[in-house]
Amino acid sequence: MERLAPTDMMTKRERVLATLQHQPVDRCALLEQLSYNPRVIADWTGKPIAGFDYTLDDICEVCRQTMEVVMPPSVMKQRSGRATGADGFAYQYDNWTVWTVSRPFHDEDGARQWLQARTRGLRDSRVDADREREDWRVYMGDLQRRLGETQLMAYPINTGLCSVYGDGGMGLELFSYVFAECTDLLREFMDLHLARSLARLHALADEYAALSPLVLVAEDFATKHGPIFPPAFLREFHYPYVKRIADAWHEHGLHVLYHSDGNYRAVLPDLIACGVDGFYCLEPGVGMDIVELKRTWPHMVWSGGVDGVDLMERGTPEQVRAEVRRHIRETDALHTGGMFVASSSEINPPIPPENFRAMVVAVTEERNPDFCG
Repeated sequence: MERLAPTDMMTKRERVLATLQHQPVDRCALLEQLSYNPRVIADWTGKPIAGFDYTLDDICEVCRQTMEVVMPPSVMKQRSGRATGADGFAYQYDNWTVWTVSRPFHDEDGARQWLQARTRGLRDSRVDADREREDWRVYMGDLQRRLGETQLMAYPINTGLCSVYGDGGMGLELFSYVFAECTDLLREFMDLHLARSLARLHALADEYAALSPLVLVAEDFATKHGPIFPPAFLREFHYPYVKRIADAWHEHGLHVLYHSDGNYRAVLPDLIACGVDGFYCLEPGVGMDIVELKRTWPHMVWSGGVDGVDLMERGTPEQVRAEVRRHIRETDALHTGGMFVASSSEINPPIPPENFRAMVVAVTEERNPDFCG
């Protein structure tokens, strides 16, 4: 049994399942994203690392030592410079960050034609279930062998909304114009994308469930002030698609967490009604305090509430430990489950290794005195 601490009584998977099922745990489980912090990799592997010169095995070794659940780790394919994809989108890479610098269209008409082409592609394509299943078996199996008993939380299926309006799509301004004039086109795209997504989901879900009990649906639709889109838009073009995907994962026995950046507290009841089991990435600086959220909706699973910027990047190890202890104690997560300790973003390069270590140590030190296995 892989232990983060010698006193651990549960296996990692037992701890994750108990958390998801709102049962007592010996200690809280830690969930993180960790791929691009060379100082943390060096701290836990003991290897001298220059820049980002480390391997996938190095990342996975740190994950084995420090957490119960991890987002799929990866190494950088490109560290700097500009690259243009086959679709005509150009991206700027700067170490661990990447952003869109140009699109293959420049106006509303071009954006509409781009969406029409994507819609035609979906209409004419078919899902090869055997290929999807085999590709996922190989991909996830390889990562799992490297990760040992640490569980994966991947996000292979989405609603398609972010791919249209987000950074890798039209951008919000062009999207607003295209949507106003071509609402039926967006609806057709979303419906075709959902059909394809569900076909892929059912093809790979059993392979996924054999290795992990939880999956993520990731869609960014909020700023620090609240949702980007009005309620009527979300009711038609987001919530029904989230529900269909959550229901499909549930058919295969998976627990479903939902992710968005920003402050989406006002629409949590709508997302809960979609049937998701919980939420990941809670930014306390914009009003998403994990203690208040878990107390308000104790039947949901909450994760990602340790401030990843002001605290993890700029605070002290003692401040990190104090915040982790607050989350664990004030939510009573040791007795009620329902909470993974995690940062509100990921373990980015500016986070000092001593602060990440403080998070891990605080989690292992806060134990349930009433737990007897």
